[in-house]
Amino acid sequence: MSDKGPAGSTIWMTSTARAAYGAALLLLPQRLLRLGARPPLPDAALTVARVLGARHLMQAVVTAAAPTTRVVTAGAGVDALHASSQMGLAALSSRWRTVALADAAAAAVLIAAAGGTLRGRR
Repeated sequence: MSDKGPAGSTIWMTSTARAAYGAALLLLPQRLLRLGARPPLPDAALTVARVLGARHLMQAVVTAAAPTTRVVTAGAGVDALHASSQMGLAALSSRWRTVALADAAAAAVLIAAAGGTLRGRR
């Protein structure tokens, strides 16, 4: 599939936004987690944020390098699983609820962008 036109633009914008979000999680997890979590921030939470950031960076690179229908669909599936896990965390933990809901919302936006990309290819 071609990466030109509206679908290609969506992939480029989504990959760029995902890479920026991933870099922020990887490099500045304390700042992002402090926006919604009560201190102190456990080292494990910072590690999880960094791992998630690395995953977003890898997904951005893979999607930008090989923007096939299969890659975009698989990425949306990973984002759906992540959003589901965050909704579960929000339901179970008042301490992490705000962060989990914000992250689930970010995943939902990425899923919607993938849907737009796939619709643009029809």
